[in-house]
Amino acid sequence: MKRFTDLIAACLPEITELFPWDVADMLEGSDRPLIVDVREADEFDTMHIEGSLHVPRGILESACEYNYEDTVRELVEARARTVVVVCRSGNRSALAAWTMQLLGYRKVSSMKTGLRGWNDYELPLVNTNGMTVPVETADEFFTTRLRPDQLDPAGR
Repeated sequence: MKRFTDLIAACLPEITELFPWDVADMLEGSDRPLIVDVREADEFDTMHIEGSLHVPRGILESACEYNYEDTVRELVEARARTVVVVCRSGNRSALAAWTMQLLGYRKVSSMKTGLRGWNDYELPLVNTNGMTVPVETADEFFTTRLRPDQLDPAGR
């Protein structure tokens, strides 16, 4: 049986990963990449990179194609554009970047360490109202909190 971490490990050699500071440099350049945030709506609304496009992982494939209710024109038309996929930690974005490559995206990367790493580097995040989110608030938001029922009883 494969685990989530096995899926991530299998796709990593197939994709390009960029560190947050590399993405920040790209955003300051003249050829800005399209930042695609694949987290859930509540995560995105709480904080995201300003100007990023929200496309939840659950609808990614149909959002990348015309003729679906989930179609996102900007994403469909970005197959030749530089695209950086982001999530909380870099796992969902790695899977999303791999999937997008399969769908014909030629210059897609995943942001290694995700928005946690972005915040650790003290790069700006904004909420759905465009207000800057303090680094400390983001630290608290990105802290992992597992309930007892979410822990592996075998200790793996």
